[in-house]
Parts: sequence; structure tokens; C-alpha cells
Amino acid sequence: MALRVGVVGCRGIGTTHATSHKNDELAELVAVCDVVKQRADDLAAKLNVKAYYSQREMLANEDLDIVDVCTGGPENGGWHFEPTIMALEAGKHVLCEKPISNDINEAREMVRLAAKKDLYLGVNLNHYFTAPADQAMQLIKDGKIGEIIYCHHRMGFPGSEWTYARTAGPNMEGQPYFHVKAFLAHPFSLMRYFCGDVAQVQAFMGKPSFRIKEADPMVSVNSIHMRFKSGATGYMFSSRGDTTMSLGGWWSIEVGGTKGTFVIENCTERLIYQPAHGNPEAGETPKGLGQAPAPIITDTGEKDFGSTFPRRIHCFLEDVTNKVPKPKLRASGRDALATLEYTFAAIQSYEQGGVTVLPAALPFFKPDPNNL
Repeated sequence: MALRVGVVGCRGIGTTHATSHKNDELAELVAVCDVVKQRADDLAAKLNVKAYYSQREMLANEDLDIVDVCTGGPENGGWHFEPTIMALEAGKHVLCEKPISNDINEAREMVRLAAKKDLYLGVNLNHYFTAPADQAMQLIKDGKIGEIIYCHHRMGFPGSEWTYARTAGPNMEGQPYFHVKAFLAHPFSLMRYFCGDVAQVQAFMGKPSFRIKEADPMVSVNSIHMRFKSGATGYMFSSRGDTTMSLGGWWSIEVGGTKGTFVIENCTERLIYQPAHGNPEAGETPKGLGQAPAPIITDTGEKDFGSTFPRRIHCFLEDVTNKVPKPKLRASGRDALATLEYTFAAIQSYEQGGVTVLPAALPFFKPDPNNL
């Protein structure tokens, strides 16, 4: 039986989520909700479902299995807490947009309550719900990367001083850490997905002179160094329209190990697997400085980043339908909390002149004796 879903928040991202549920065989989109009546009415009419203007009223009148929280708010996560808590208190599973919250204490409470209620809390960390990410993870599982040594991730909106326009709107204006909180959940989630938990964070941040000239408060350039608990090192660069990256486009991640390296370009588009020197499957290694075995390149043909949304949402529906153990939930609230802990550690490091910061420990998962 399809899971009955209600979507809260009917702007662009809410429309994307609602449409994904509408088109997924595992879901029955029942209702959409927004405090702005016109937005709710327009989306409800488009998808032929009921419109609500109060989440409390929607919960009282609809027998829902899942509430999908697509509200925005300050720094794009400021309004996630209340609708998520309300849904969990009502006994509903929740899928929440990223970042899980813009407030670390709120995020911790969301994860705590979901665990207490024994409910699924997922977050839209959609950047690794792609064919290249699946293929890269399989390389790791097959032992073709070996012990991971490093991870480099670059992600940012392309731009320049010619294209700069001050970011406006109540969710962004006057928020120096808007980009940091709203965006870094994605690169942190990718790096953790491939390399595990982060033990130490050091951050250097800033903004280019054209932003300073306009008294733009946004800390738009983020340079973050980290050490994973495994001992691997990591580096992440992110910017918000301040520069245009070349190799790898707007998005690239490189993970290198003792047996091989992979690079994913533009999230959905391409996987490059580079066997290491001496790797038996690579054949004879060319001689000479900088020479390496020929890479194995897989082009997916998928150029549409939007394809990540229905795929990620389907995986959440699949996990809830199959009643997977809570620790096995893909892109869980706990996973999203990890990205926010790293984000706040990076902010603390930056504010203290680049000191090394230890992210707060994640909540412990109590083992389920039925799934040992």
C-alpha cells in the first residue's frame, strides 16, 4: 500500500518534492500546505490534491504516514524545526529539506525526538543519490580504492565580479553565514558518505573585494580542511558566485586511496576511475614523472541535476516501506546533523582565526537486538 504523504511548504522546492511524490508508485500525495493561501491553492490545483493553510489542521484531518517539510526561513533552514517537531509529535515520519536546521540545538532536538518516537527522520541530502556516487561507492566496497588517503571536494555557484548581484530577500539579507549554513550540508554529506566521520575541522573564510565594497555581509568563500576519524585528510572549497571553476565544473569530488582514485564531475554526469601505479587491472604503468595508468571514464549522459530529487525521495519512501532499521535509513536526520555539527565547527574555527575545532559527538545509536 502506498504511503500517504502531505507536503508542507509550496514554493519551488516544495513543488519539486510534491511532484516527485505524485509520480512515485510508493507514495500517495494526499495534501499540500502553506501559510500563504495562494501558493497552497495553486500547487493543490496543479497536482489535484487538497490544500491546507495550517499544518495542524492538515494533521488533524488527514491520515498521513509521512510529512515532507519544505519550508524555508532564515538561512533556508530557519523554519524546519517547528513543522518537523509537530509532525513527529503527531507520530508521522518526516522527510525534511536541507539543512536540517540553521540552529544546531534545534537540529539535535529533531534527531533526539525522532529516536524517542521511533520514527524515520530523513533529510534531502540528494547529492549522492546518483549513478556516479553508486559506482564510486562500489569501487570502495570492492577494494579498488584501498585505504582512503585524501578527499577533495569543490562545489559552488559559478560567477564573477561582472555577474555579482547582492543577494536579497529576508532569508538571506543580513545573514553572514547564509551560504555556509544553507549550502555546506551537501559537500560535508558527500565527504562523510565516502570517507566517514570527521574528527577535526579548520576553516578559513572570507569574501572578495567587490562584496566588501558593497558592504555585503555574506561570508561567501569557504576553505575548509579536515581530518577524518579514519586518519584520511580532506579539503573542501565552496563559493557563491565569486569565481568560475574549470576542471570538474561547478561540482567535483576526488577520493584517493592506496589502490586507486575516483573523481565525480558535476554530480550526475561523469565518474573517472584512476587505478594506482602497480594496480594489476591497469596493465603496465607508463614510465616518466607524472605518468599513470589510463583512467576508466564512465559518462552517464545525465545532465539534469533535478533528477536527484525524485531519486532521493524514492529511496526514502523505499526505506520506510521496507521498514529498514533506523540506523540503515539513507540520508537520515543523524547524517544531516553530522553535516551541521561540521558546519558549526567550521564557523567556530573561522571566528577564532583558523584554530582546529573538534565537532560535537553524534548521538549514539542504541542497537536493536532484533537486527544484530
